[in-house]
Amino acid sequence: MARDQILASLRERILAFATLRMSRAQAEDLAQEVLVVLHEKYAQVIELTELVPLTFQILRFKMLDAHRKSLRRSEYNQESVEDLPLADPDDDPATQLDQKQRVDRLLAAIGQLGERCRELFKWKLEGKSFPEIQKLMGQTSINTVYTWDLRCRQQLLALMGGSWD
Repeated sequence: MARDQILASLRERILAFATLRMSRAQAEDLAQEVLVVLHEKYAQVIELTELVPLTFQILRFKMLDAHRKSLRRSEYNQESVEDLPLADPDDDPATQLDQKQRVDRLLAAIGQLGERCRELFKWKLEGKSFPEIQKLMGQTSINTVYTWDLRCRQQLLALMGGSWD
């Protein structure tokens, strides 16, 4: 009965020591493992002066082993999935409002452009190349289309207030 009382008090000391360095659940598991090792391998040790250092030596080895195992499994400093915030697929309301205002300004500015510029932008948005636009506009020189494109973009930028943002 004396050995059982000693092991019960040792269990409390093991648990207190291990809880300082790891979670309560892990500490309880380690305390149980240490007591199993003491019971199976060191049943002959009954002196308290020998049992306490032996117990804590086994505990340190078990703690190092648990630490190595968690490193090997990449569990070290890992966050719980429940603690992570869910990603919101939508932009925040401020970004949505900013984008809507930019689109509104762009549409209003395009409405103020001349017919040639609107047609040019429409064909560019449809993915047509400059040689194709040249044929659609009936121009003999592609440089004329490039010049119109530059002037239309400058005019649109001026109508947007001088910046695209």
